[in-house]
Amino acid sequence: MNAHGPATPRWTHVALPARDLQASLDWYGRWTPLVCVHDRVDDEGRTAWLGHPVDPEAPSHPFVLVLIEQSAGYDDVATVLTPLAHLGFEMPSREAVDEIAAEARAEGVLHWAAVDLGPPVGYICAIVDPDGNVVEFSHDQGVYAAAQRAVASPGQASSASV
Repeated sequence: MNAHGPATPRWTHVALPARDLQASLDWYGRWTPLVCVHDRVDDEGRTAWLGHPVDPEAPSHPFVLVLIEQSAGYDDVATVLTPLAHLGFEMPSREAVDEIAAEARAEGVLHWAAVDLGPPVGYICAIVDPDGNVVEFSHDQGVYAAAQRAVASPGQASSASV
């Protein structure tokens, strides 16, 4: 691998605007497994990258959520991921989805109540971040397993519908 970048094109990030970056960092740190892996301030504003902590099970292709808080004059941040567009996190159990849904309902941030939609969607709920973006938590959706198979056997397309 080249020290300045990948040898082949790689999908590396999704970027979303944030009205209050610190509130968003606190929110994602509480509700998701993501941690801040980069944080910078410049004349344009503040940018943070959130990613998974180092995990021996994770693919070797880094992917981050970039949150951008622009300098003064950019207070009108439009919500990007709504009503169906979302960030998705696959959970290890239905109970983990239920816990998120119950906590989110109590705090007024529940977007979709926990429901089993069957294959290929699985058991899901969704909540909204401080900017109104939808974040989904699922179990038995198969995205993680399909991605792991694809990494293990490059060039093999998955027949799973996501």
